[in-house]
Amino acid sequence: MAMTRHCWKCGAEYTLAGTPGRSETCLCGADLKVCLNCVSYDPKVAYQCRDRRAEWVEEKHTANYCEYFEMARREFTAPAAESSRAQQARDQLRQLLGD
Repeated sequence: MAMTRHCWKCGAEYTLAGTPGRSETCLCGADLKVCLNCVSYDPKVAYQCRDRRAEWVEEKHTANYCEYFEMARREFTAPAAESSRAQQARDQLRQLLGD
């Protein structure tokens, strides 16, 4: 699968030049200028953002006014696939602990 700029929710490719504006949405209705689409988004770091200059954003899936937003290029993985990975990890842990 190719590295593309796409919607965090449905995976529709964003083909316009530049970055999306705060009012731009995908065909699925999801906002595009959101933390979940940014190169600095990382759920493993404090405030889920690697850019220390950025202000804290509570709702990562809604449009915001971040000045440092840059749309990420990556492979799309469906949110359901992420939860199934988490469920697999929980199942393995239960097996390991004998639950």
